Amino acid sequence: MTQGLAGALRTWRTRRRVSQLELAVRAGTTQRHVSFIESGRSTPGRSMIIRLAESLEVPIRERNELLLAAGFAPAYPQRDLDDPRLAPVRAALDRILHGHLPFPAVIVDRHGDLVSANAGFHLLTRGVAPELLAAPVSVPRVLLHPRGLAPRIVNLDEWAWHIIDRVQAESVRNPSDRLARLASELAGLAPPRPRQLSPQYLGFAVPLHLRTGDRELRLLTTLTHFGTATDVTLAELRLEAFLPADDATSAALTELVTPGHQGRVAGSRHG
Repeated sequence: MTQGLAGALRTWRTRRRVSQLELAVRAGTTQRHVSFIESGRSTPGRSMIIRLAESLEVPIRERNELLLAAGFAPAYPQRDLDDPRLAPVRAALDRILHGHLPFPAVIVDRHGDLVSANAGFHLLTRGVAPELLAAPVSVPRVLLHPRGLAPRIVNLDEWAWHIIDRVQAESVRNPSDRLARLASELAGLAPPRPRQLSPQYLGFAVPLHLRTGDRELRLLTTLTHFGTATDVTLAELRLEAFLPADDATSAALTELVTPGHQGRVAGSRHG
């Protein structure tokens, strides 16, 4: 069991490109102790494993796995979002989604699958093939699939690779075979990567230019997560909001989305 922990700890340290000395300083221990743990010569206590995992920014799902590998019980619960104990969280998420209206917003899990969405996102996905909106709904796939939003994205060549790079980076940072497969699938759907990004986007996230009817919406995206969640499910949720990049887009969305109405996208897992 300890050998399993030793190998996993080395893997995470290598992935994060952190030396044994740097990890020791972060975790408040010695390089010698870290070396002994990684070689299997020392068995760390539960609190030390948690400190090392925190120092390496290991996701809490994987922290539980490190604890199990060392023979300890998991430290972080994993509840279904429908669990009655998470009712206050569900209510808070609904308020956040509603508060973003008339601008689109979605909540996704660690794989980019839709958990819930507001009426603004429902507006954007009108006309998307029904099979793409059947649970589980992959939001990146909806955005880039030729039967999804891709034909309406004016700057698809640049924006598609913005999304693909983000999925690939997440699959590297928090390894997931499913995310890696999704990134590969999306790369196969996207136009060739531009040899050079437009000068106005250098150093910035690429905005989304999306046709809706006879209008062109210009949207910026933001990604938010729970910074202090101790439940695995909550820690893996992400809020993605699409915000207007100009006054015309703001006015168009205000007109198109009925004030006070919160719609749901077919296939969402919550609501």
